Amino acid sequence: MTEVIRCFVSVDVEDSSMLQVIQNLQRRIEETENIIKTVEVENLHLTLRFLGELPQPAVKRIMDGLNSLSFKPFRIEFKGLGVFPSLSYVRVVWVGVGEGVDKLEDLHNQVNGILKRLGFGVEEFSPHLTIARVKAIRNKPGLVKLLDEYRDVSFGYMDVASVRVKKSTLTSKGPIYSTIMEVKANP
Repeated sequence: MTEVIRCFVSVDVEDSSMLQVIQNLQRRIEETENIIKTVEVENLHLTLRFLGELPQPAVKRIMDGLNSLSFKPFRIEFKGLGVFPSLSYVRVVWVGVGEGVDKLEDLHNQVNGILKRLGFGVEEFSPHLTIARVKAIRNKPGLVKLLDEYRDVSFGYMDVASVRVKKSTLTSKGPIYSTIMEVKANP
């Protein structure tokens, strides 16, 4: 029987100063006293495309296809704080992307194009960095105040120099992500 792999295509956040800023922001969210689970620092990433659970041969075809990705290194700005799906039903707290969002969208479009040629559907892209998942709202005014405070704030910049295919292993303590392929930017 073929192994099934739960996976996604991402740009990982590894810049140490950016990670520090995100951790401080996560603490501020925790201080609102809502019931949340922050995303572990080693799991912070921008999802270019969620692939779901696929048989190993399909994952191999995708990785072979992604070898044709071609992009130059670029910088992105993390800017603004928001929630999905809406303020009336909050499930995710995210940081948005300001400068460089066009280059990130180009990368997503390339990934989408490769996947389309392999027979996968095309997906919309909403560039964001998930930093917390909300289990229950206990202090909505506190969260709204924080969102207002950080709506247009720039949190800093990060260089994008690679795209990765990540395997996601779900555990009772949360997901464990491991890199199964990396495509580096052209110099």
